[in-house]
Amino acid sequence: MDSGDGWGDDVYQPDASEVREDSGVLDVEDTLDFDGVDDPLDRGWSPPERPWAVEHSGVTASERLSGETLDQRLAEELPDAVASDSDGIGDCEADGELLDNEVGARRSGRLVAPDEGAHEDEESALIATDVGIDGAAASAEEAAMHIVDEDSLSG
Repeated sequence: MDSGDGWGDDVYQPDASEVREDSGVLDVEDTLDFDGVDDPLDRGWSPPERPWAVEHSGVTASERLSGETLDQRLAEELPDAVASDSDGIGDCEADGELLDNEVGARRSGRLVAPDEGAHEDEESALIATDVGIDGAAASAEEAAMHIVDEDSLSG
């Protein structure tokens, strides 16, 4: 069959030697970036908070022809950043600071009790073991857990 006899996919159909199966998600060594997570499925993804250009004025030909009003242009402007009086986290000795000597800087992964939530609890204390990153983004409760070095605690 030549190109005059068929249309589109009818003209070229690969034979079995050219067909490759989908290998799925690439392994870490096959990608160009490494962010410390071994399994690509453990990474998680957050979609954008809002559509980018769909709601923007000037998408259609008639909108481009008529142009934007001054009110529409001003609504897209962002205010200038105001300099804060403080220099950031940990600058105050008062209560309520995010970082102090009782909060570790390293985040922990999933915390699992010794009974794994499936067996009878033989330990009376509230203890858990860090078992690594979960298969998706961490919940707020998991993200709040930090590793504290007991040697650096005061008191």
